[in-house]
Amino acid sequence: MTTMGNDANTRAVVLGGSLGGLFAARVLADAYDEVVVVDRDLLVDVKEPRRGCPQGRHISGLLTRGQRAIESMYPGITEELFADGVPKGDLAGTVRWYVRGKRLKQQAADMLCVGASRPMLEFHVRRRTQALGNVTFLERHDILGLEATPDRRKIVGVRVQNLDGGTGVEVVESDLVVDASGRGSRTPIWLEDLGYPRVKEDRKKIGLGYVTQHYKLNNDPYKGDLSINGVAYPASPRGILFAKTDGDRAEMTTYGILGDHPPTDQEGLFEFIRSLGIPEIYDAIVQAEPLEEPVRFGFPTTLRRRYEDMDRFPDGLLVVGDAVTTFNPVYAGGMTVAALSALTIREHLHSGATPQPLDYFRDLARNVIDPPWQMTHNVDLGFPGVEGERPLSLKLEQAFMALVQTAASRDSRVTAGYMRVAGQVEHPKTLMKPKFLLRVVLAALGLSKTPGPLVTTREIAKVPGAGKRKVTTS
Repeated sequence: MTTMGNDANTRAVVLGGSLGGLFAARVLADAYDEVVVVDRDLLVDVKEPRRGCPQGRHISGLLTRGQRAIESMYPGITEELFADGVPKGDLAGTVRWYVRGKRLKQQAADMLCVGASRPMLEFHVRRRTQALGNVTFLERHDILGLEATPDRRKIVGVRVQNLDGGTGVEVVESDLVVDASGRGSRTPIWLEDLGYPRVKEDRKKIGLGYVTQHYKLNNDPYKGDLSINGVAYPASPRGILFAKTDGDRAEMTTYGILGDHPPTDQEGLFEFIRSLGIPEIYDAIVQAEPLEEPVRFGFPTTLRRRYEDMDRFPDGLLVVGDAVTTFNPVYAGGMTVAALSALTIREHLHSGATPQPLDYFRDLARNVIDPPWQMTHNVDLGFPGVEGERPLSLKLEQAFMALVQTAASRDSRVTAGYMRVAGQVEHPKTLMKPKFLLRVVLAALGLSKTPGPLVTTREIAKVPGAGKRKVTTS
């Protein structure tokens, strides 16, 4: 066994080189002399989907709050993506939503939507991270475990092994280890091996399965929109996202929950899409040129690891992104939580001291995870086949959300407010503000006086970025 020491310099080691790991490396680079990112895959200059990131072959929606967080870490990266052929729009203005079988009214809401494929976004973020100078990538290395002090109170390194042979097991010494290895994180097992209690996990079986395919279109179903999305609901547990993306392609991911999964044979897939009742998608796809065979992905359960509830935790170790919480991916929260995890680490890097893990986990839970977790949990439990308790309070929240969605099909300002919550820019409590609540009730009853205009392509051309102007939802 050999040791990669860090001499007198400070070093942080990040486990996993996907987006969560890159975001963590970005903020750590400001506080540590050296940051080492360890991954099983080749990373540098890779533009294609990676084996270690199966989501890379599917639509990975970036919510507006996540886009703003990424822009804050990498100023100018949004415009770099646009210059590289990534289309843009507005989540409420040029995304055509079908919710509960009804099309929502559209209105620009200062909700920049970046239509990058996952490999494209990852390539640009990785390139900007690598350019920092003190970040290095330890590619093609398996992560074997953690190294701790004899009293096991502090993590001081990580054991790795080169997958291409060579030096055997190595120890990369560190002042801080950040686990960004995703849903399959082994930190819970490693903690038990070190004598710590097993972290409590919340799991909810949703039986999600989805299929993705890319196309060259022969007609234009978008008519100025960026994407056409149909959302699954209890009466029809199937949905679809059909979006413009880089490379002048259309990207389609269609899904079903509780085992009602789309097939991967072409004819069966087309029939599944036809059953969704959104004819402009079906008509465009059956006339398009498929660019590859359909690809399937299964997601049986959501997962949340409650590190914030642990009584003790070793110093020198943090966990981020999907390694903490894996949302139902149809809500597109994963990349946003990964970015916000990194910004939470940044808040705990004061005075050059190593962050206190439990303080970090509690802030992460309270400020980042809790609101979207509760909101998406409530939506999941709207499907009768999903197991879980349904107290009266939950049923009232679900009924109110259905009312908001009905109102949004009649009033574009309701859509704007609703999408600012869905994009995690606003807290769900903003939907209960008196003026907005009155608007919801009037629209749901068909009494709204000012439904608001549909957004135009010219309006969207004026939306270069996020946070430029204030949008009200009253």
